[in-house]
Amino acid sequence: MQLQKSGKVHYFSSQLLAAPGISAQGFTTRHEGVSRPPYNSLNLGLSTQDSCHSVEGNRSLLARAFGTRLERLVSVTQVHGADLLVLDEPNEDFSHFQKLECDGIVTNQPGVMIGICVADCVPILLLDPVKRVIAALHAGWKGTAQGIARKGVDAMVTVFDSDPSTILASIGPAIGPCCYEVDAPVAEAFRTGTIPFESIAKASGPGKWRLDLTEANRNQLFRAGLEEKNVEASSLCVSCEKDLFFSYRRDKGETGRQMGFIMLQD
Repeated sequence: MQLQKSGKVHYFSSQLLAAPGISAQGFTTRHEGVSRPPYNSLNLGLSTQDSCHSVEGNRSLLARAFGTRLERLVSVTQVHGADLLVLDEPNEDFSHFQKLECDGIVTNQPGVMIGICVADCVPILLLDPVKRVIAALHAGWKGTAQGIARKGVDAMVTVFDSDPSTILASIGPAIGPCCYEVDAPVAEAFRTGTIPFESIAKASGPGKWRLDLTEANRNQLFRAGLEEKNVEASSLCVSCEKDLFFSYRRDKGETGRQMGFIMLQD
C-alpha cells in the first residue's frame, strides 16, 4: 500500500485493487479535515461526539476528492456484528441507509462510494473485477468471530455469481497484536468458530492474549476461497501510529474514525 493524496485527502491506496474500472479505493488517515481536537481532523465517524456538521464536511471532502458527492457516499450504522447491506439497484440518494444497522456493504452499482468506519477494527475492501462487484467490511473482534469476511465473500458469490478465485481483497490498517490484548470471553468467542484461536493469538498472561485480528480475517478470506496472491494486508498498527490514525483503545474512546472506501467507475 502507498500513502497518496487526492484533493486534500491523505489515504493509503491498495495497489492490488488499482484495477481498471475502479475510480476510488483506499483507507483514510486522520489528516486534512475540519474537526477539532480530540477528533482532529478528518473524522468520518457519525457515531462520535464530534460535531455532525464537521463530520458531514469531512465526508463531503472525501466524496469531492474522488469526483462524487455526499449523497453518493454510502455508510451504515455499525453494530459490531456480521450483517450486510446489499445494493443491487440504482438510487439517487443513499443517505437513508445510514440508519441501517449492519457492518458491511456489497454492491455492483457504479458511481457509488461505499465506506465503513474504524478506529482499531479491521477495514476490508473486496473487489471482483470480472463481475464488477465491490464490498466494504467492518471487522471488529465480534464481527470477526462471527465470520464477516467469509460472509462478505459469500454474498458476492450468492447474489452476484462471483468466483472466489477472482476476488481481490485488501485489509487496511488496524490495531496490531502489539497493542491489542483480550480476555477469556473474546477467546471463547473465537474458539466456537472455525479458526483455531492459538493460530491468531499468543498468551500474554493469565487469562490474557494478544490477538491478531488482521491474521484472523486473512485466514477467513482464504477459507472462503480467495487465493493467497489475491489478498494483501497492511502491517501498520493504528494504535502505534498516532500521527496517522485514530485509535479507540489508545485514546480511551474519545477519538475519531478513519474510513475504508471503494467505488466502481461510473
